[in-house]
Amino acid sequence: MTRHSFIQMSKLSNVKGRISYITSPARQENLYATYHTADAAFWTSLARENQQEFKRSGTEGTCIEAREFIIALPEKFTRYDPQRVLTKFTEEFQKRYNVECVSGLHHNKAKTNYHIHLIFSERRLLPEPVVKVATRNMFYDEVGKHVRTKKEITGEDGQIRPGCTVIKKGEVYESHMFSVKDARFKQEGFVAEVKEFYTGLINRYISDPEQQLKVFDPQSVYLPTKKIGRNNPKAEEIKADNAARQEWNRTADMALLTGISEAEILEVKQAEIHEKVRQSIHQAGWLPHLFRAIVGKARAFLQGLIRQRAMPPKPTLDIDMAEFRHMRNLMIKVQDKAKEIKNLQDKVLPHLKQQLADTKGLFKGKERKALEVKIKETEVEIADRLDKIPDTLKADGYPDVQVFMRTFREMESVVEQYNRDLAEWEYQVSRKPTAATKEQHRPPERQSVLKHLREIQERNKQKLPQRQHKKSIDRDSR
Repeated sequence: MTRHSFIQMSKLSNVKGRISYITSPARQENLYATYHTADAAFWTSLARENQQEFKRSGTEGTCIEAREFIIALPEKFTRYDPQRVLTKFTEEFQKRYNVECVSGLHHNKAKTNYHIHLIFSERRLLPEPVVKVATRNMFYDEVGKHVRTKKEITGEDGQIRPGCTVIKKGEVYESHMFSVKDARFKQEGFVAEVKEFYTGLINRYISDPEQQLKVFDPQSVYLPTKKIGRNNPKAEEIKADNAARQEWNRTADMALLTGISEAEILEVKQAEIHEKVRQSIHQAGWLPHLFRAIVGKARAFLQGLIRQRAMPPKPTLDIDMAEFRHMRNLMIKVQDKAKEIKNLQDKVLPHLKQQLADTKGLFKGKERKALEVKIKETEVEIADRLDKIPDTLKADGYPDVQVFMRTFREMESVVEQYNRDLAEWEYQVSRKPTAATKEQHRPPERQSVLKHLREIQERNKQKLPQRQHKKSIDRDSR
């Protein structure tokens, strides 16, 4: 089963309070290490300047003083020195983004979730404070908004209203210790970038490729499964939840091999799972059994689409290039497996279920029991066969069926274009087989096509690192 990393970002409206929470042994039952790149005065000043800036802007809502990442670590990281782990993960972030950080390494109460809290500043300390001096009297209303005249902040009695302020000429009306907020921390791709960065860092210390983490693609046709930690009180619930997700994922694989496009599967996933889960949570809150029911119905819907489709014909496109021939043969291999599964799903299993429905009467108990066992065995066989298809592709470097199909279609498109270009060249040359014609109409470059095919494969195949024996996180990082 593919294991996905968990890295989540949140906005902080009270950074000093949050720092106290993640670094205080009195407030954290299982706190193993803390790390600071800046002192408490930095965060106090940062919070104050953020609040002042927010007040001056007149923006509604809540002031964001800093941001926080929660980074889940595999349990094997408990073998390493906690302080070295935390220092490594914090300093790598600071070096990459040039911001101040404070972090804590924790276990949850049940010790099933080993994780890092990393708080970072969106602003950087300036080399010298920027001070602005009033060139004339300046007036501010009750909410801190700058107004043009004194009249705008005086009451009917001619006195300045409570809460309003006057900055006299020559006085400091604004000072900055920090730069403006770095805009990239608000950009859509930032969190995805950090997920890739930290997932890669975690995987440095996991030698077994099968145990390495993967960033879950939101455009994936699959549903992510959850890790079940030791002694997790919700283990059975998570196990049942994962089983429903795995059944959907198997069905998605079958859909892809049947010729249903990624776009079609994603449409079903969005409409039948995401949207209905959102409605369910809105109406009744999070109820695991409802989620599983929704996933089950979505799976049945997708299976209905699969039954309506005939298996696509075997790819016949041929070319004297080993890279594509191998992909074509691999496609034929998994298609043959999919045909066998489809026969079990569309013919064998429905036939057995119909036999069970037709077997009635007081003296048919033994026959019914035998049919029920046969149905169960067939369902298990289908699941096992579906699980073996991704395993076949993983042995070739493809993490899942979706990536393989995407790679094959892309390579197929390149080969088809090459064949069209080659046919056009041969036609042109055959009409006027002269040296001038051959010079004018050059054949398509075979080497460039080969290079393109290899680039497609390299881009999509997962990198399988060499196995290494590792003893400490400091040594591993070299």
